[in-house]
Amino acid sequence: MSNELLWLLFAMVNFILIVGMYKLFGKTGLFAWIALGTIIANIQVTKTIMFELGDITIIATLGNIMYGTLFLITDTLSEKYGHKMAKKAVYIGFYSLLATVIIMQMAIAFNPLDEQDIFHIAIVNIFDVMPQIAGASLLAYIVSQLFDVFMFQKIRSKFPADKYLWLRNNGSTMLSQLIDTTLFVPLAFIGWQPWDIIGEIFITTYIIKVIVAMLDTPFVYLMKRITPLPLLNEE
Repeated sequence: MSNELLWLLFAMVNFILIVGMYKLFGKTGLFAWIALGTIIANIQVTKTIMFELGDITIIATLGNIMYGTLFLITDTLSEKYGHKMAKKAVYIGFYSLLATVIIMQMAIAFNPLDEQDIFHIAIVNIFDVMPQIAGASLLAYIVSQLFDVFMFQKIRSKFPADKYLWLRNNGSTMLSQLIDTTLFVPLAFIGWQPWDIIGEIFITTYIIKVIVAMLDTPFVYLMKRITPLPLLNEE
């Protein structure tokens, strides 16, 4: 399967899993996804992929879909439970990533039984570079996500009707993702990617994030209409 088709399938799978998480566990499930998604996105972003669109070659990082789902979560929480719950989710994601960086830096400090241990080498290859990526991500994440919560409520105050949910979702997310990309890409990739690649990653990353924001719009409407299962939901 081509990267292009796999990317679309990957996005749909992520959105469907979020819907399932919310249906089963309510807003507790959304908080859990924020923690999960923040960590996974910062692991996936270490992988660079390429798309072929006709004669155009696009270089991008893999974590954009997972990271984009975090905005779907905060927008859903803002819409259904208010800005305080959305901010709580943002802080949960921030702390989850910070804790992961601290724990994994200590983990890779242990001497393995065998220096040629392929699993130790793999863990080091991923998590040794993570402090730089995570540091950039923590800054970009907290600024862009809090701005997203603020902007969502700002747009909602002007356009409160359900028919404008798409505007609240896309407007707040696209502005927030621009802030996130501007902060994250230069800080995360300087030193281990050349500047021409960094520039291309910046442009393609934001374009992909905009596409993800548009793709998640039907799922925002779906999540608003879902009632979590009472047997698994403590709300």
